[in-house]
Amino acid sequence: MLVKICGATTAAEVRGVADAGADLVGLWHGVPGGRADLSAGRLAALAAEARATGRLEAVLVTFGPDAGALARLVGGQGPSWVQLHGYQPPGMVRALRELVPADVRIVKVLHVEGSSCVEARLIGAYERAGTDVFLLDAVGAGGRVGSTAVSLDDSTVTALADRMERPFLLAGGLGAGNRDRFGGALAHPRFLGIDVDSAARGDDGLLARARAEAVARAWREAS
Repeated sequence: MLVKICGATTAAEVRGVADAGADLVGLWHGVPGGRADLSAGRLAALAAEARATGRLEAVLVTFGPDAGALARLVGGQGPSWVQLHGYQPPGMVRALRELVPADVRIVKVLHVEGSSCVEARLIGAYERAGTDVFLLDAVGAGGRVGSTAVSLDDSTVTALADRMERPFLLAGGLGAGNRDRFGGALAHPRFLGIDVDSAARGDDGLLARARAEAVARAWREAS
């Protein structure tokens, strides 16, 4: 099981995420108004910090619509994953796939509101365009997407996963105490791992090693 901890803004957070046993660290860029949004320079610096840990891979998390601009940020010394967290269409995924190195993994978020997923009918198109992994996340109040702390329903997750041919990451209000709510997702043959933000943060709002470690341990030991 992969564990992704999202929204690092400092080198100390990146190192703490690595020490907590995570596999992936999410770095925001092109998230207008986002509390963890990074400049391109800061993104590169933290991606290098992740690589220096010897275990973490950096994930560019973005709403950006420009495949060329995103391609210039990844590969080589940049993040080795791109998470398209907005409503980018399959055509943008295809353009990005053509521009980035073959070993860069493209993640497309599927946004779920209640039991409905706005991109459900496009799953096949996203796969044909070059999506490597899907991430299932909940839409919050007022249509807010990303770090909403809103949980998904396990049956909704498995129904969407049944429509996929690619693996998926599970997000949405995950924490150390709610693994048992997602038995169907965990047992699904395409389940790849979890993506956590809010539950890994301390009282100061920064990612905290102890909390990230507690989440990772709870989900992995239960599995």
